[in-house]
Amino acid sequence: PLLDRIDLQVEVPRVPLEDLMQARGARDEDSATVRARVVAAREHAYARAGRPNAELAAREIERDCALGPPERALLARAVDKLGLSARAYHRILRVARSIADLDGAAACVGREHLAEALQFRGLAI
Repeated sequence: PLLDRIDLQVEVPRVPLEDLMQARGARDEDSATVRARVVAAREHAYARAGRPNAELAAREIERDCALGPPERALLARAVDKLGLSARAYHRILRVARSIADLDGAAACVGREHLAEALQFRGLAI
């Protein structure tokens, strides 16, 4: 299927005017901070595999995610319940690895990273 080939599928709802006019919250990151996190995440990916996570083969991404039993169980349930293909499975791993890199979790992909990656499959679910 065509949507299987798209890594991130996000619906962006309309933001109410009142929300737009409110001052930025303390948790908002400025562009420089976000850029620094992205640069660090890309450096992690290149140091680990010599290229971005999106370019990793299936075996490489499985190795680099280092999923523990709880993470494997979560992903297995999602694949089974949502009827995901092998392509979707590996795309979820690539996105989860990138999220973990952004989070500074260089060693392994956690349940929270997998859960967030699964949410980005939203339009296909």
